[in-house]
Amino acid sequence: MSPATPPGAPDPGKDVVALLVQQHGEIRNLFDEVEKSDGDDRRDAFRRLVRMLAVHETAEEEVVHPFVRRAVKGGEGVVADRLEEERKAKETLSRLENMDVEDSAFLPALIGLRTDVMEHARAEERYEFTHLRRLKDPKRLETMAKAVRAAEATAPTHPHPGVETGARNAAVGPLAAVADRVRDAVRAARGRNGRH
Repeated sequence: MSPATPPGAPDPGKDVVALLVQQHGEIRNLFDEVEKSDGDDRRDAFRRLVRMLAVHETAEEEVVHPFVRRAVKGGEGVVADRLEEERKAKETLSRLENMDVEDSAFLPALIGLRTDVMEHARAEERYEFTHLRRLKDPKRLETMAKAVRAAEATAPTHPHPGVETGARNAAVGPLAAVADRVRDAVRAARGRNGRH
């Protein structure tokens, strides 16, 4: 059981629903951190938020959405709605990535994104995760948690609007992930040398 898991609660390492809900909380906390900080601290928190959102959404697109599409009555419509929300969020996140975090337009745009992302998370929890929870199949939930972790380990670390399905992630994701991780390494090296 992870240290943040309350006694009796499902272990995020062995339960995909617990893992994803925990990540929704981490995303909420990162939004808080970005909003409350400024300068380099805001820049750093925003980069961590971008990475978290990118890998989290990719994993859901590769693992959760395909399962819901196949296994849930009306799943095609539920997933279509989530994918549209994800596409819009990726577009906004891409615009924010191209802004200076100290720009006067940054914080209002970030707050708008936060509202959209949190509504999206609630919709996932209500329309997708409840169906996963009803499986009452601990082995499947554990297997899906492992699949989410594996997808996150190789996911792009920046948003790529238009790449919202498992098939598109499989086709574009590996190249995007390599490019993103090189971009991150260059940015980190510049940061160590005092440049942003």
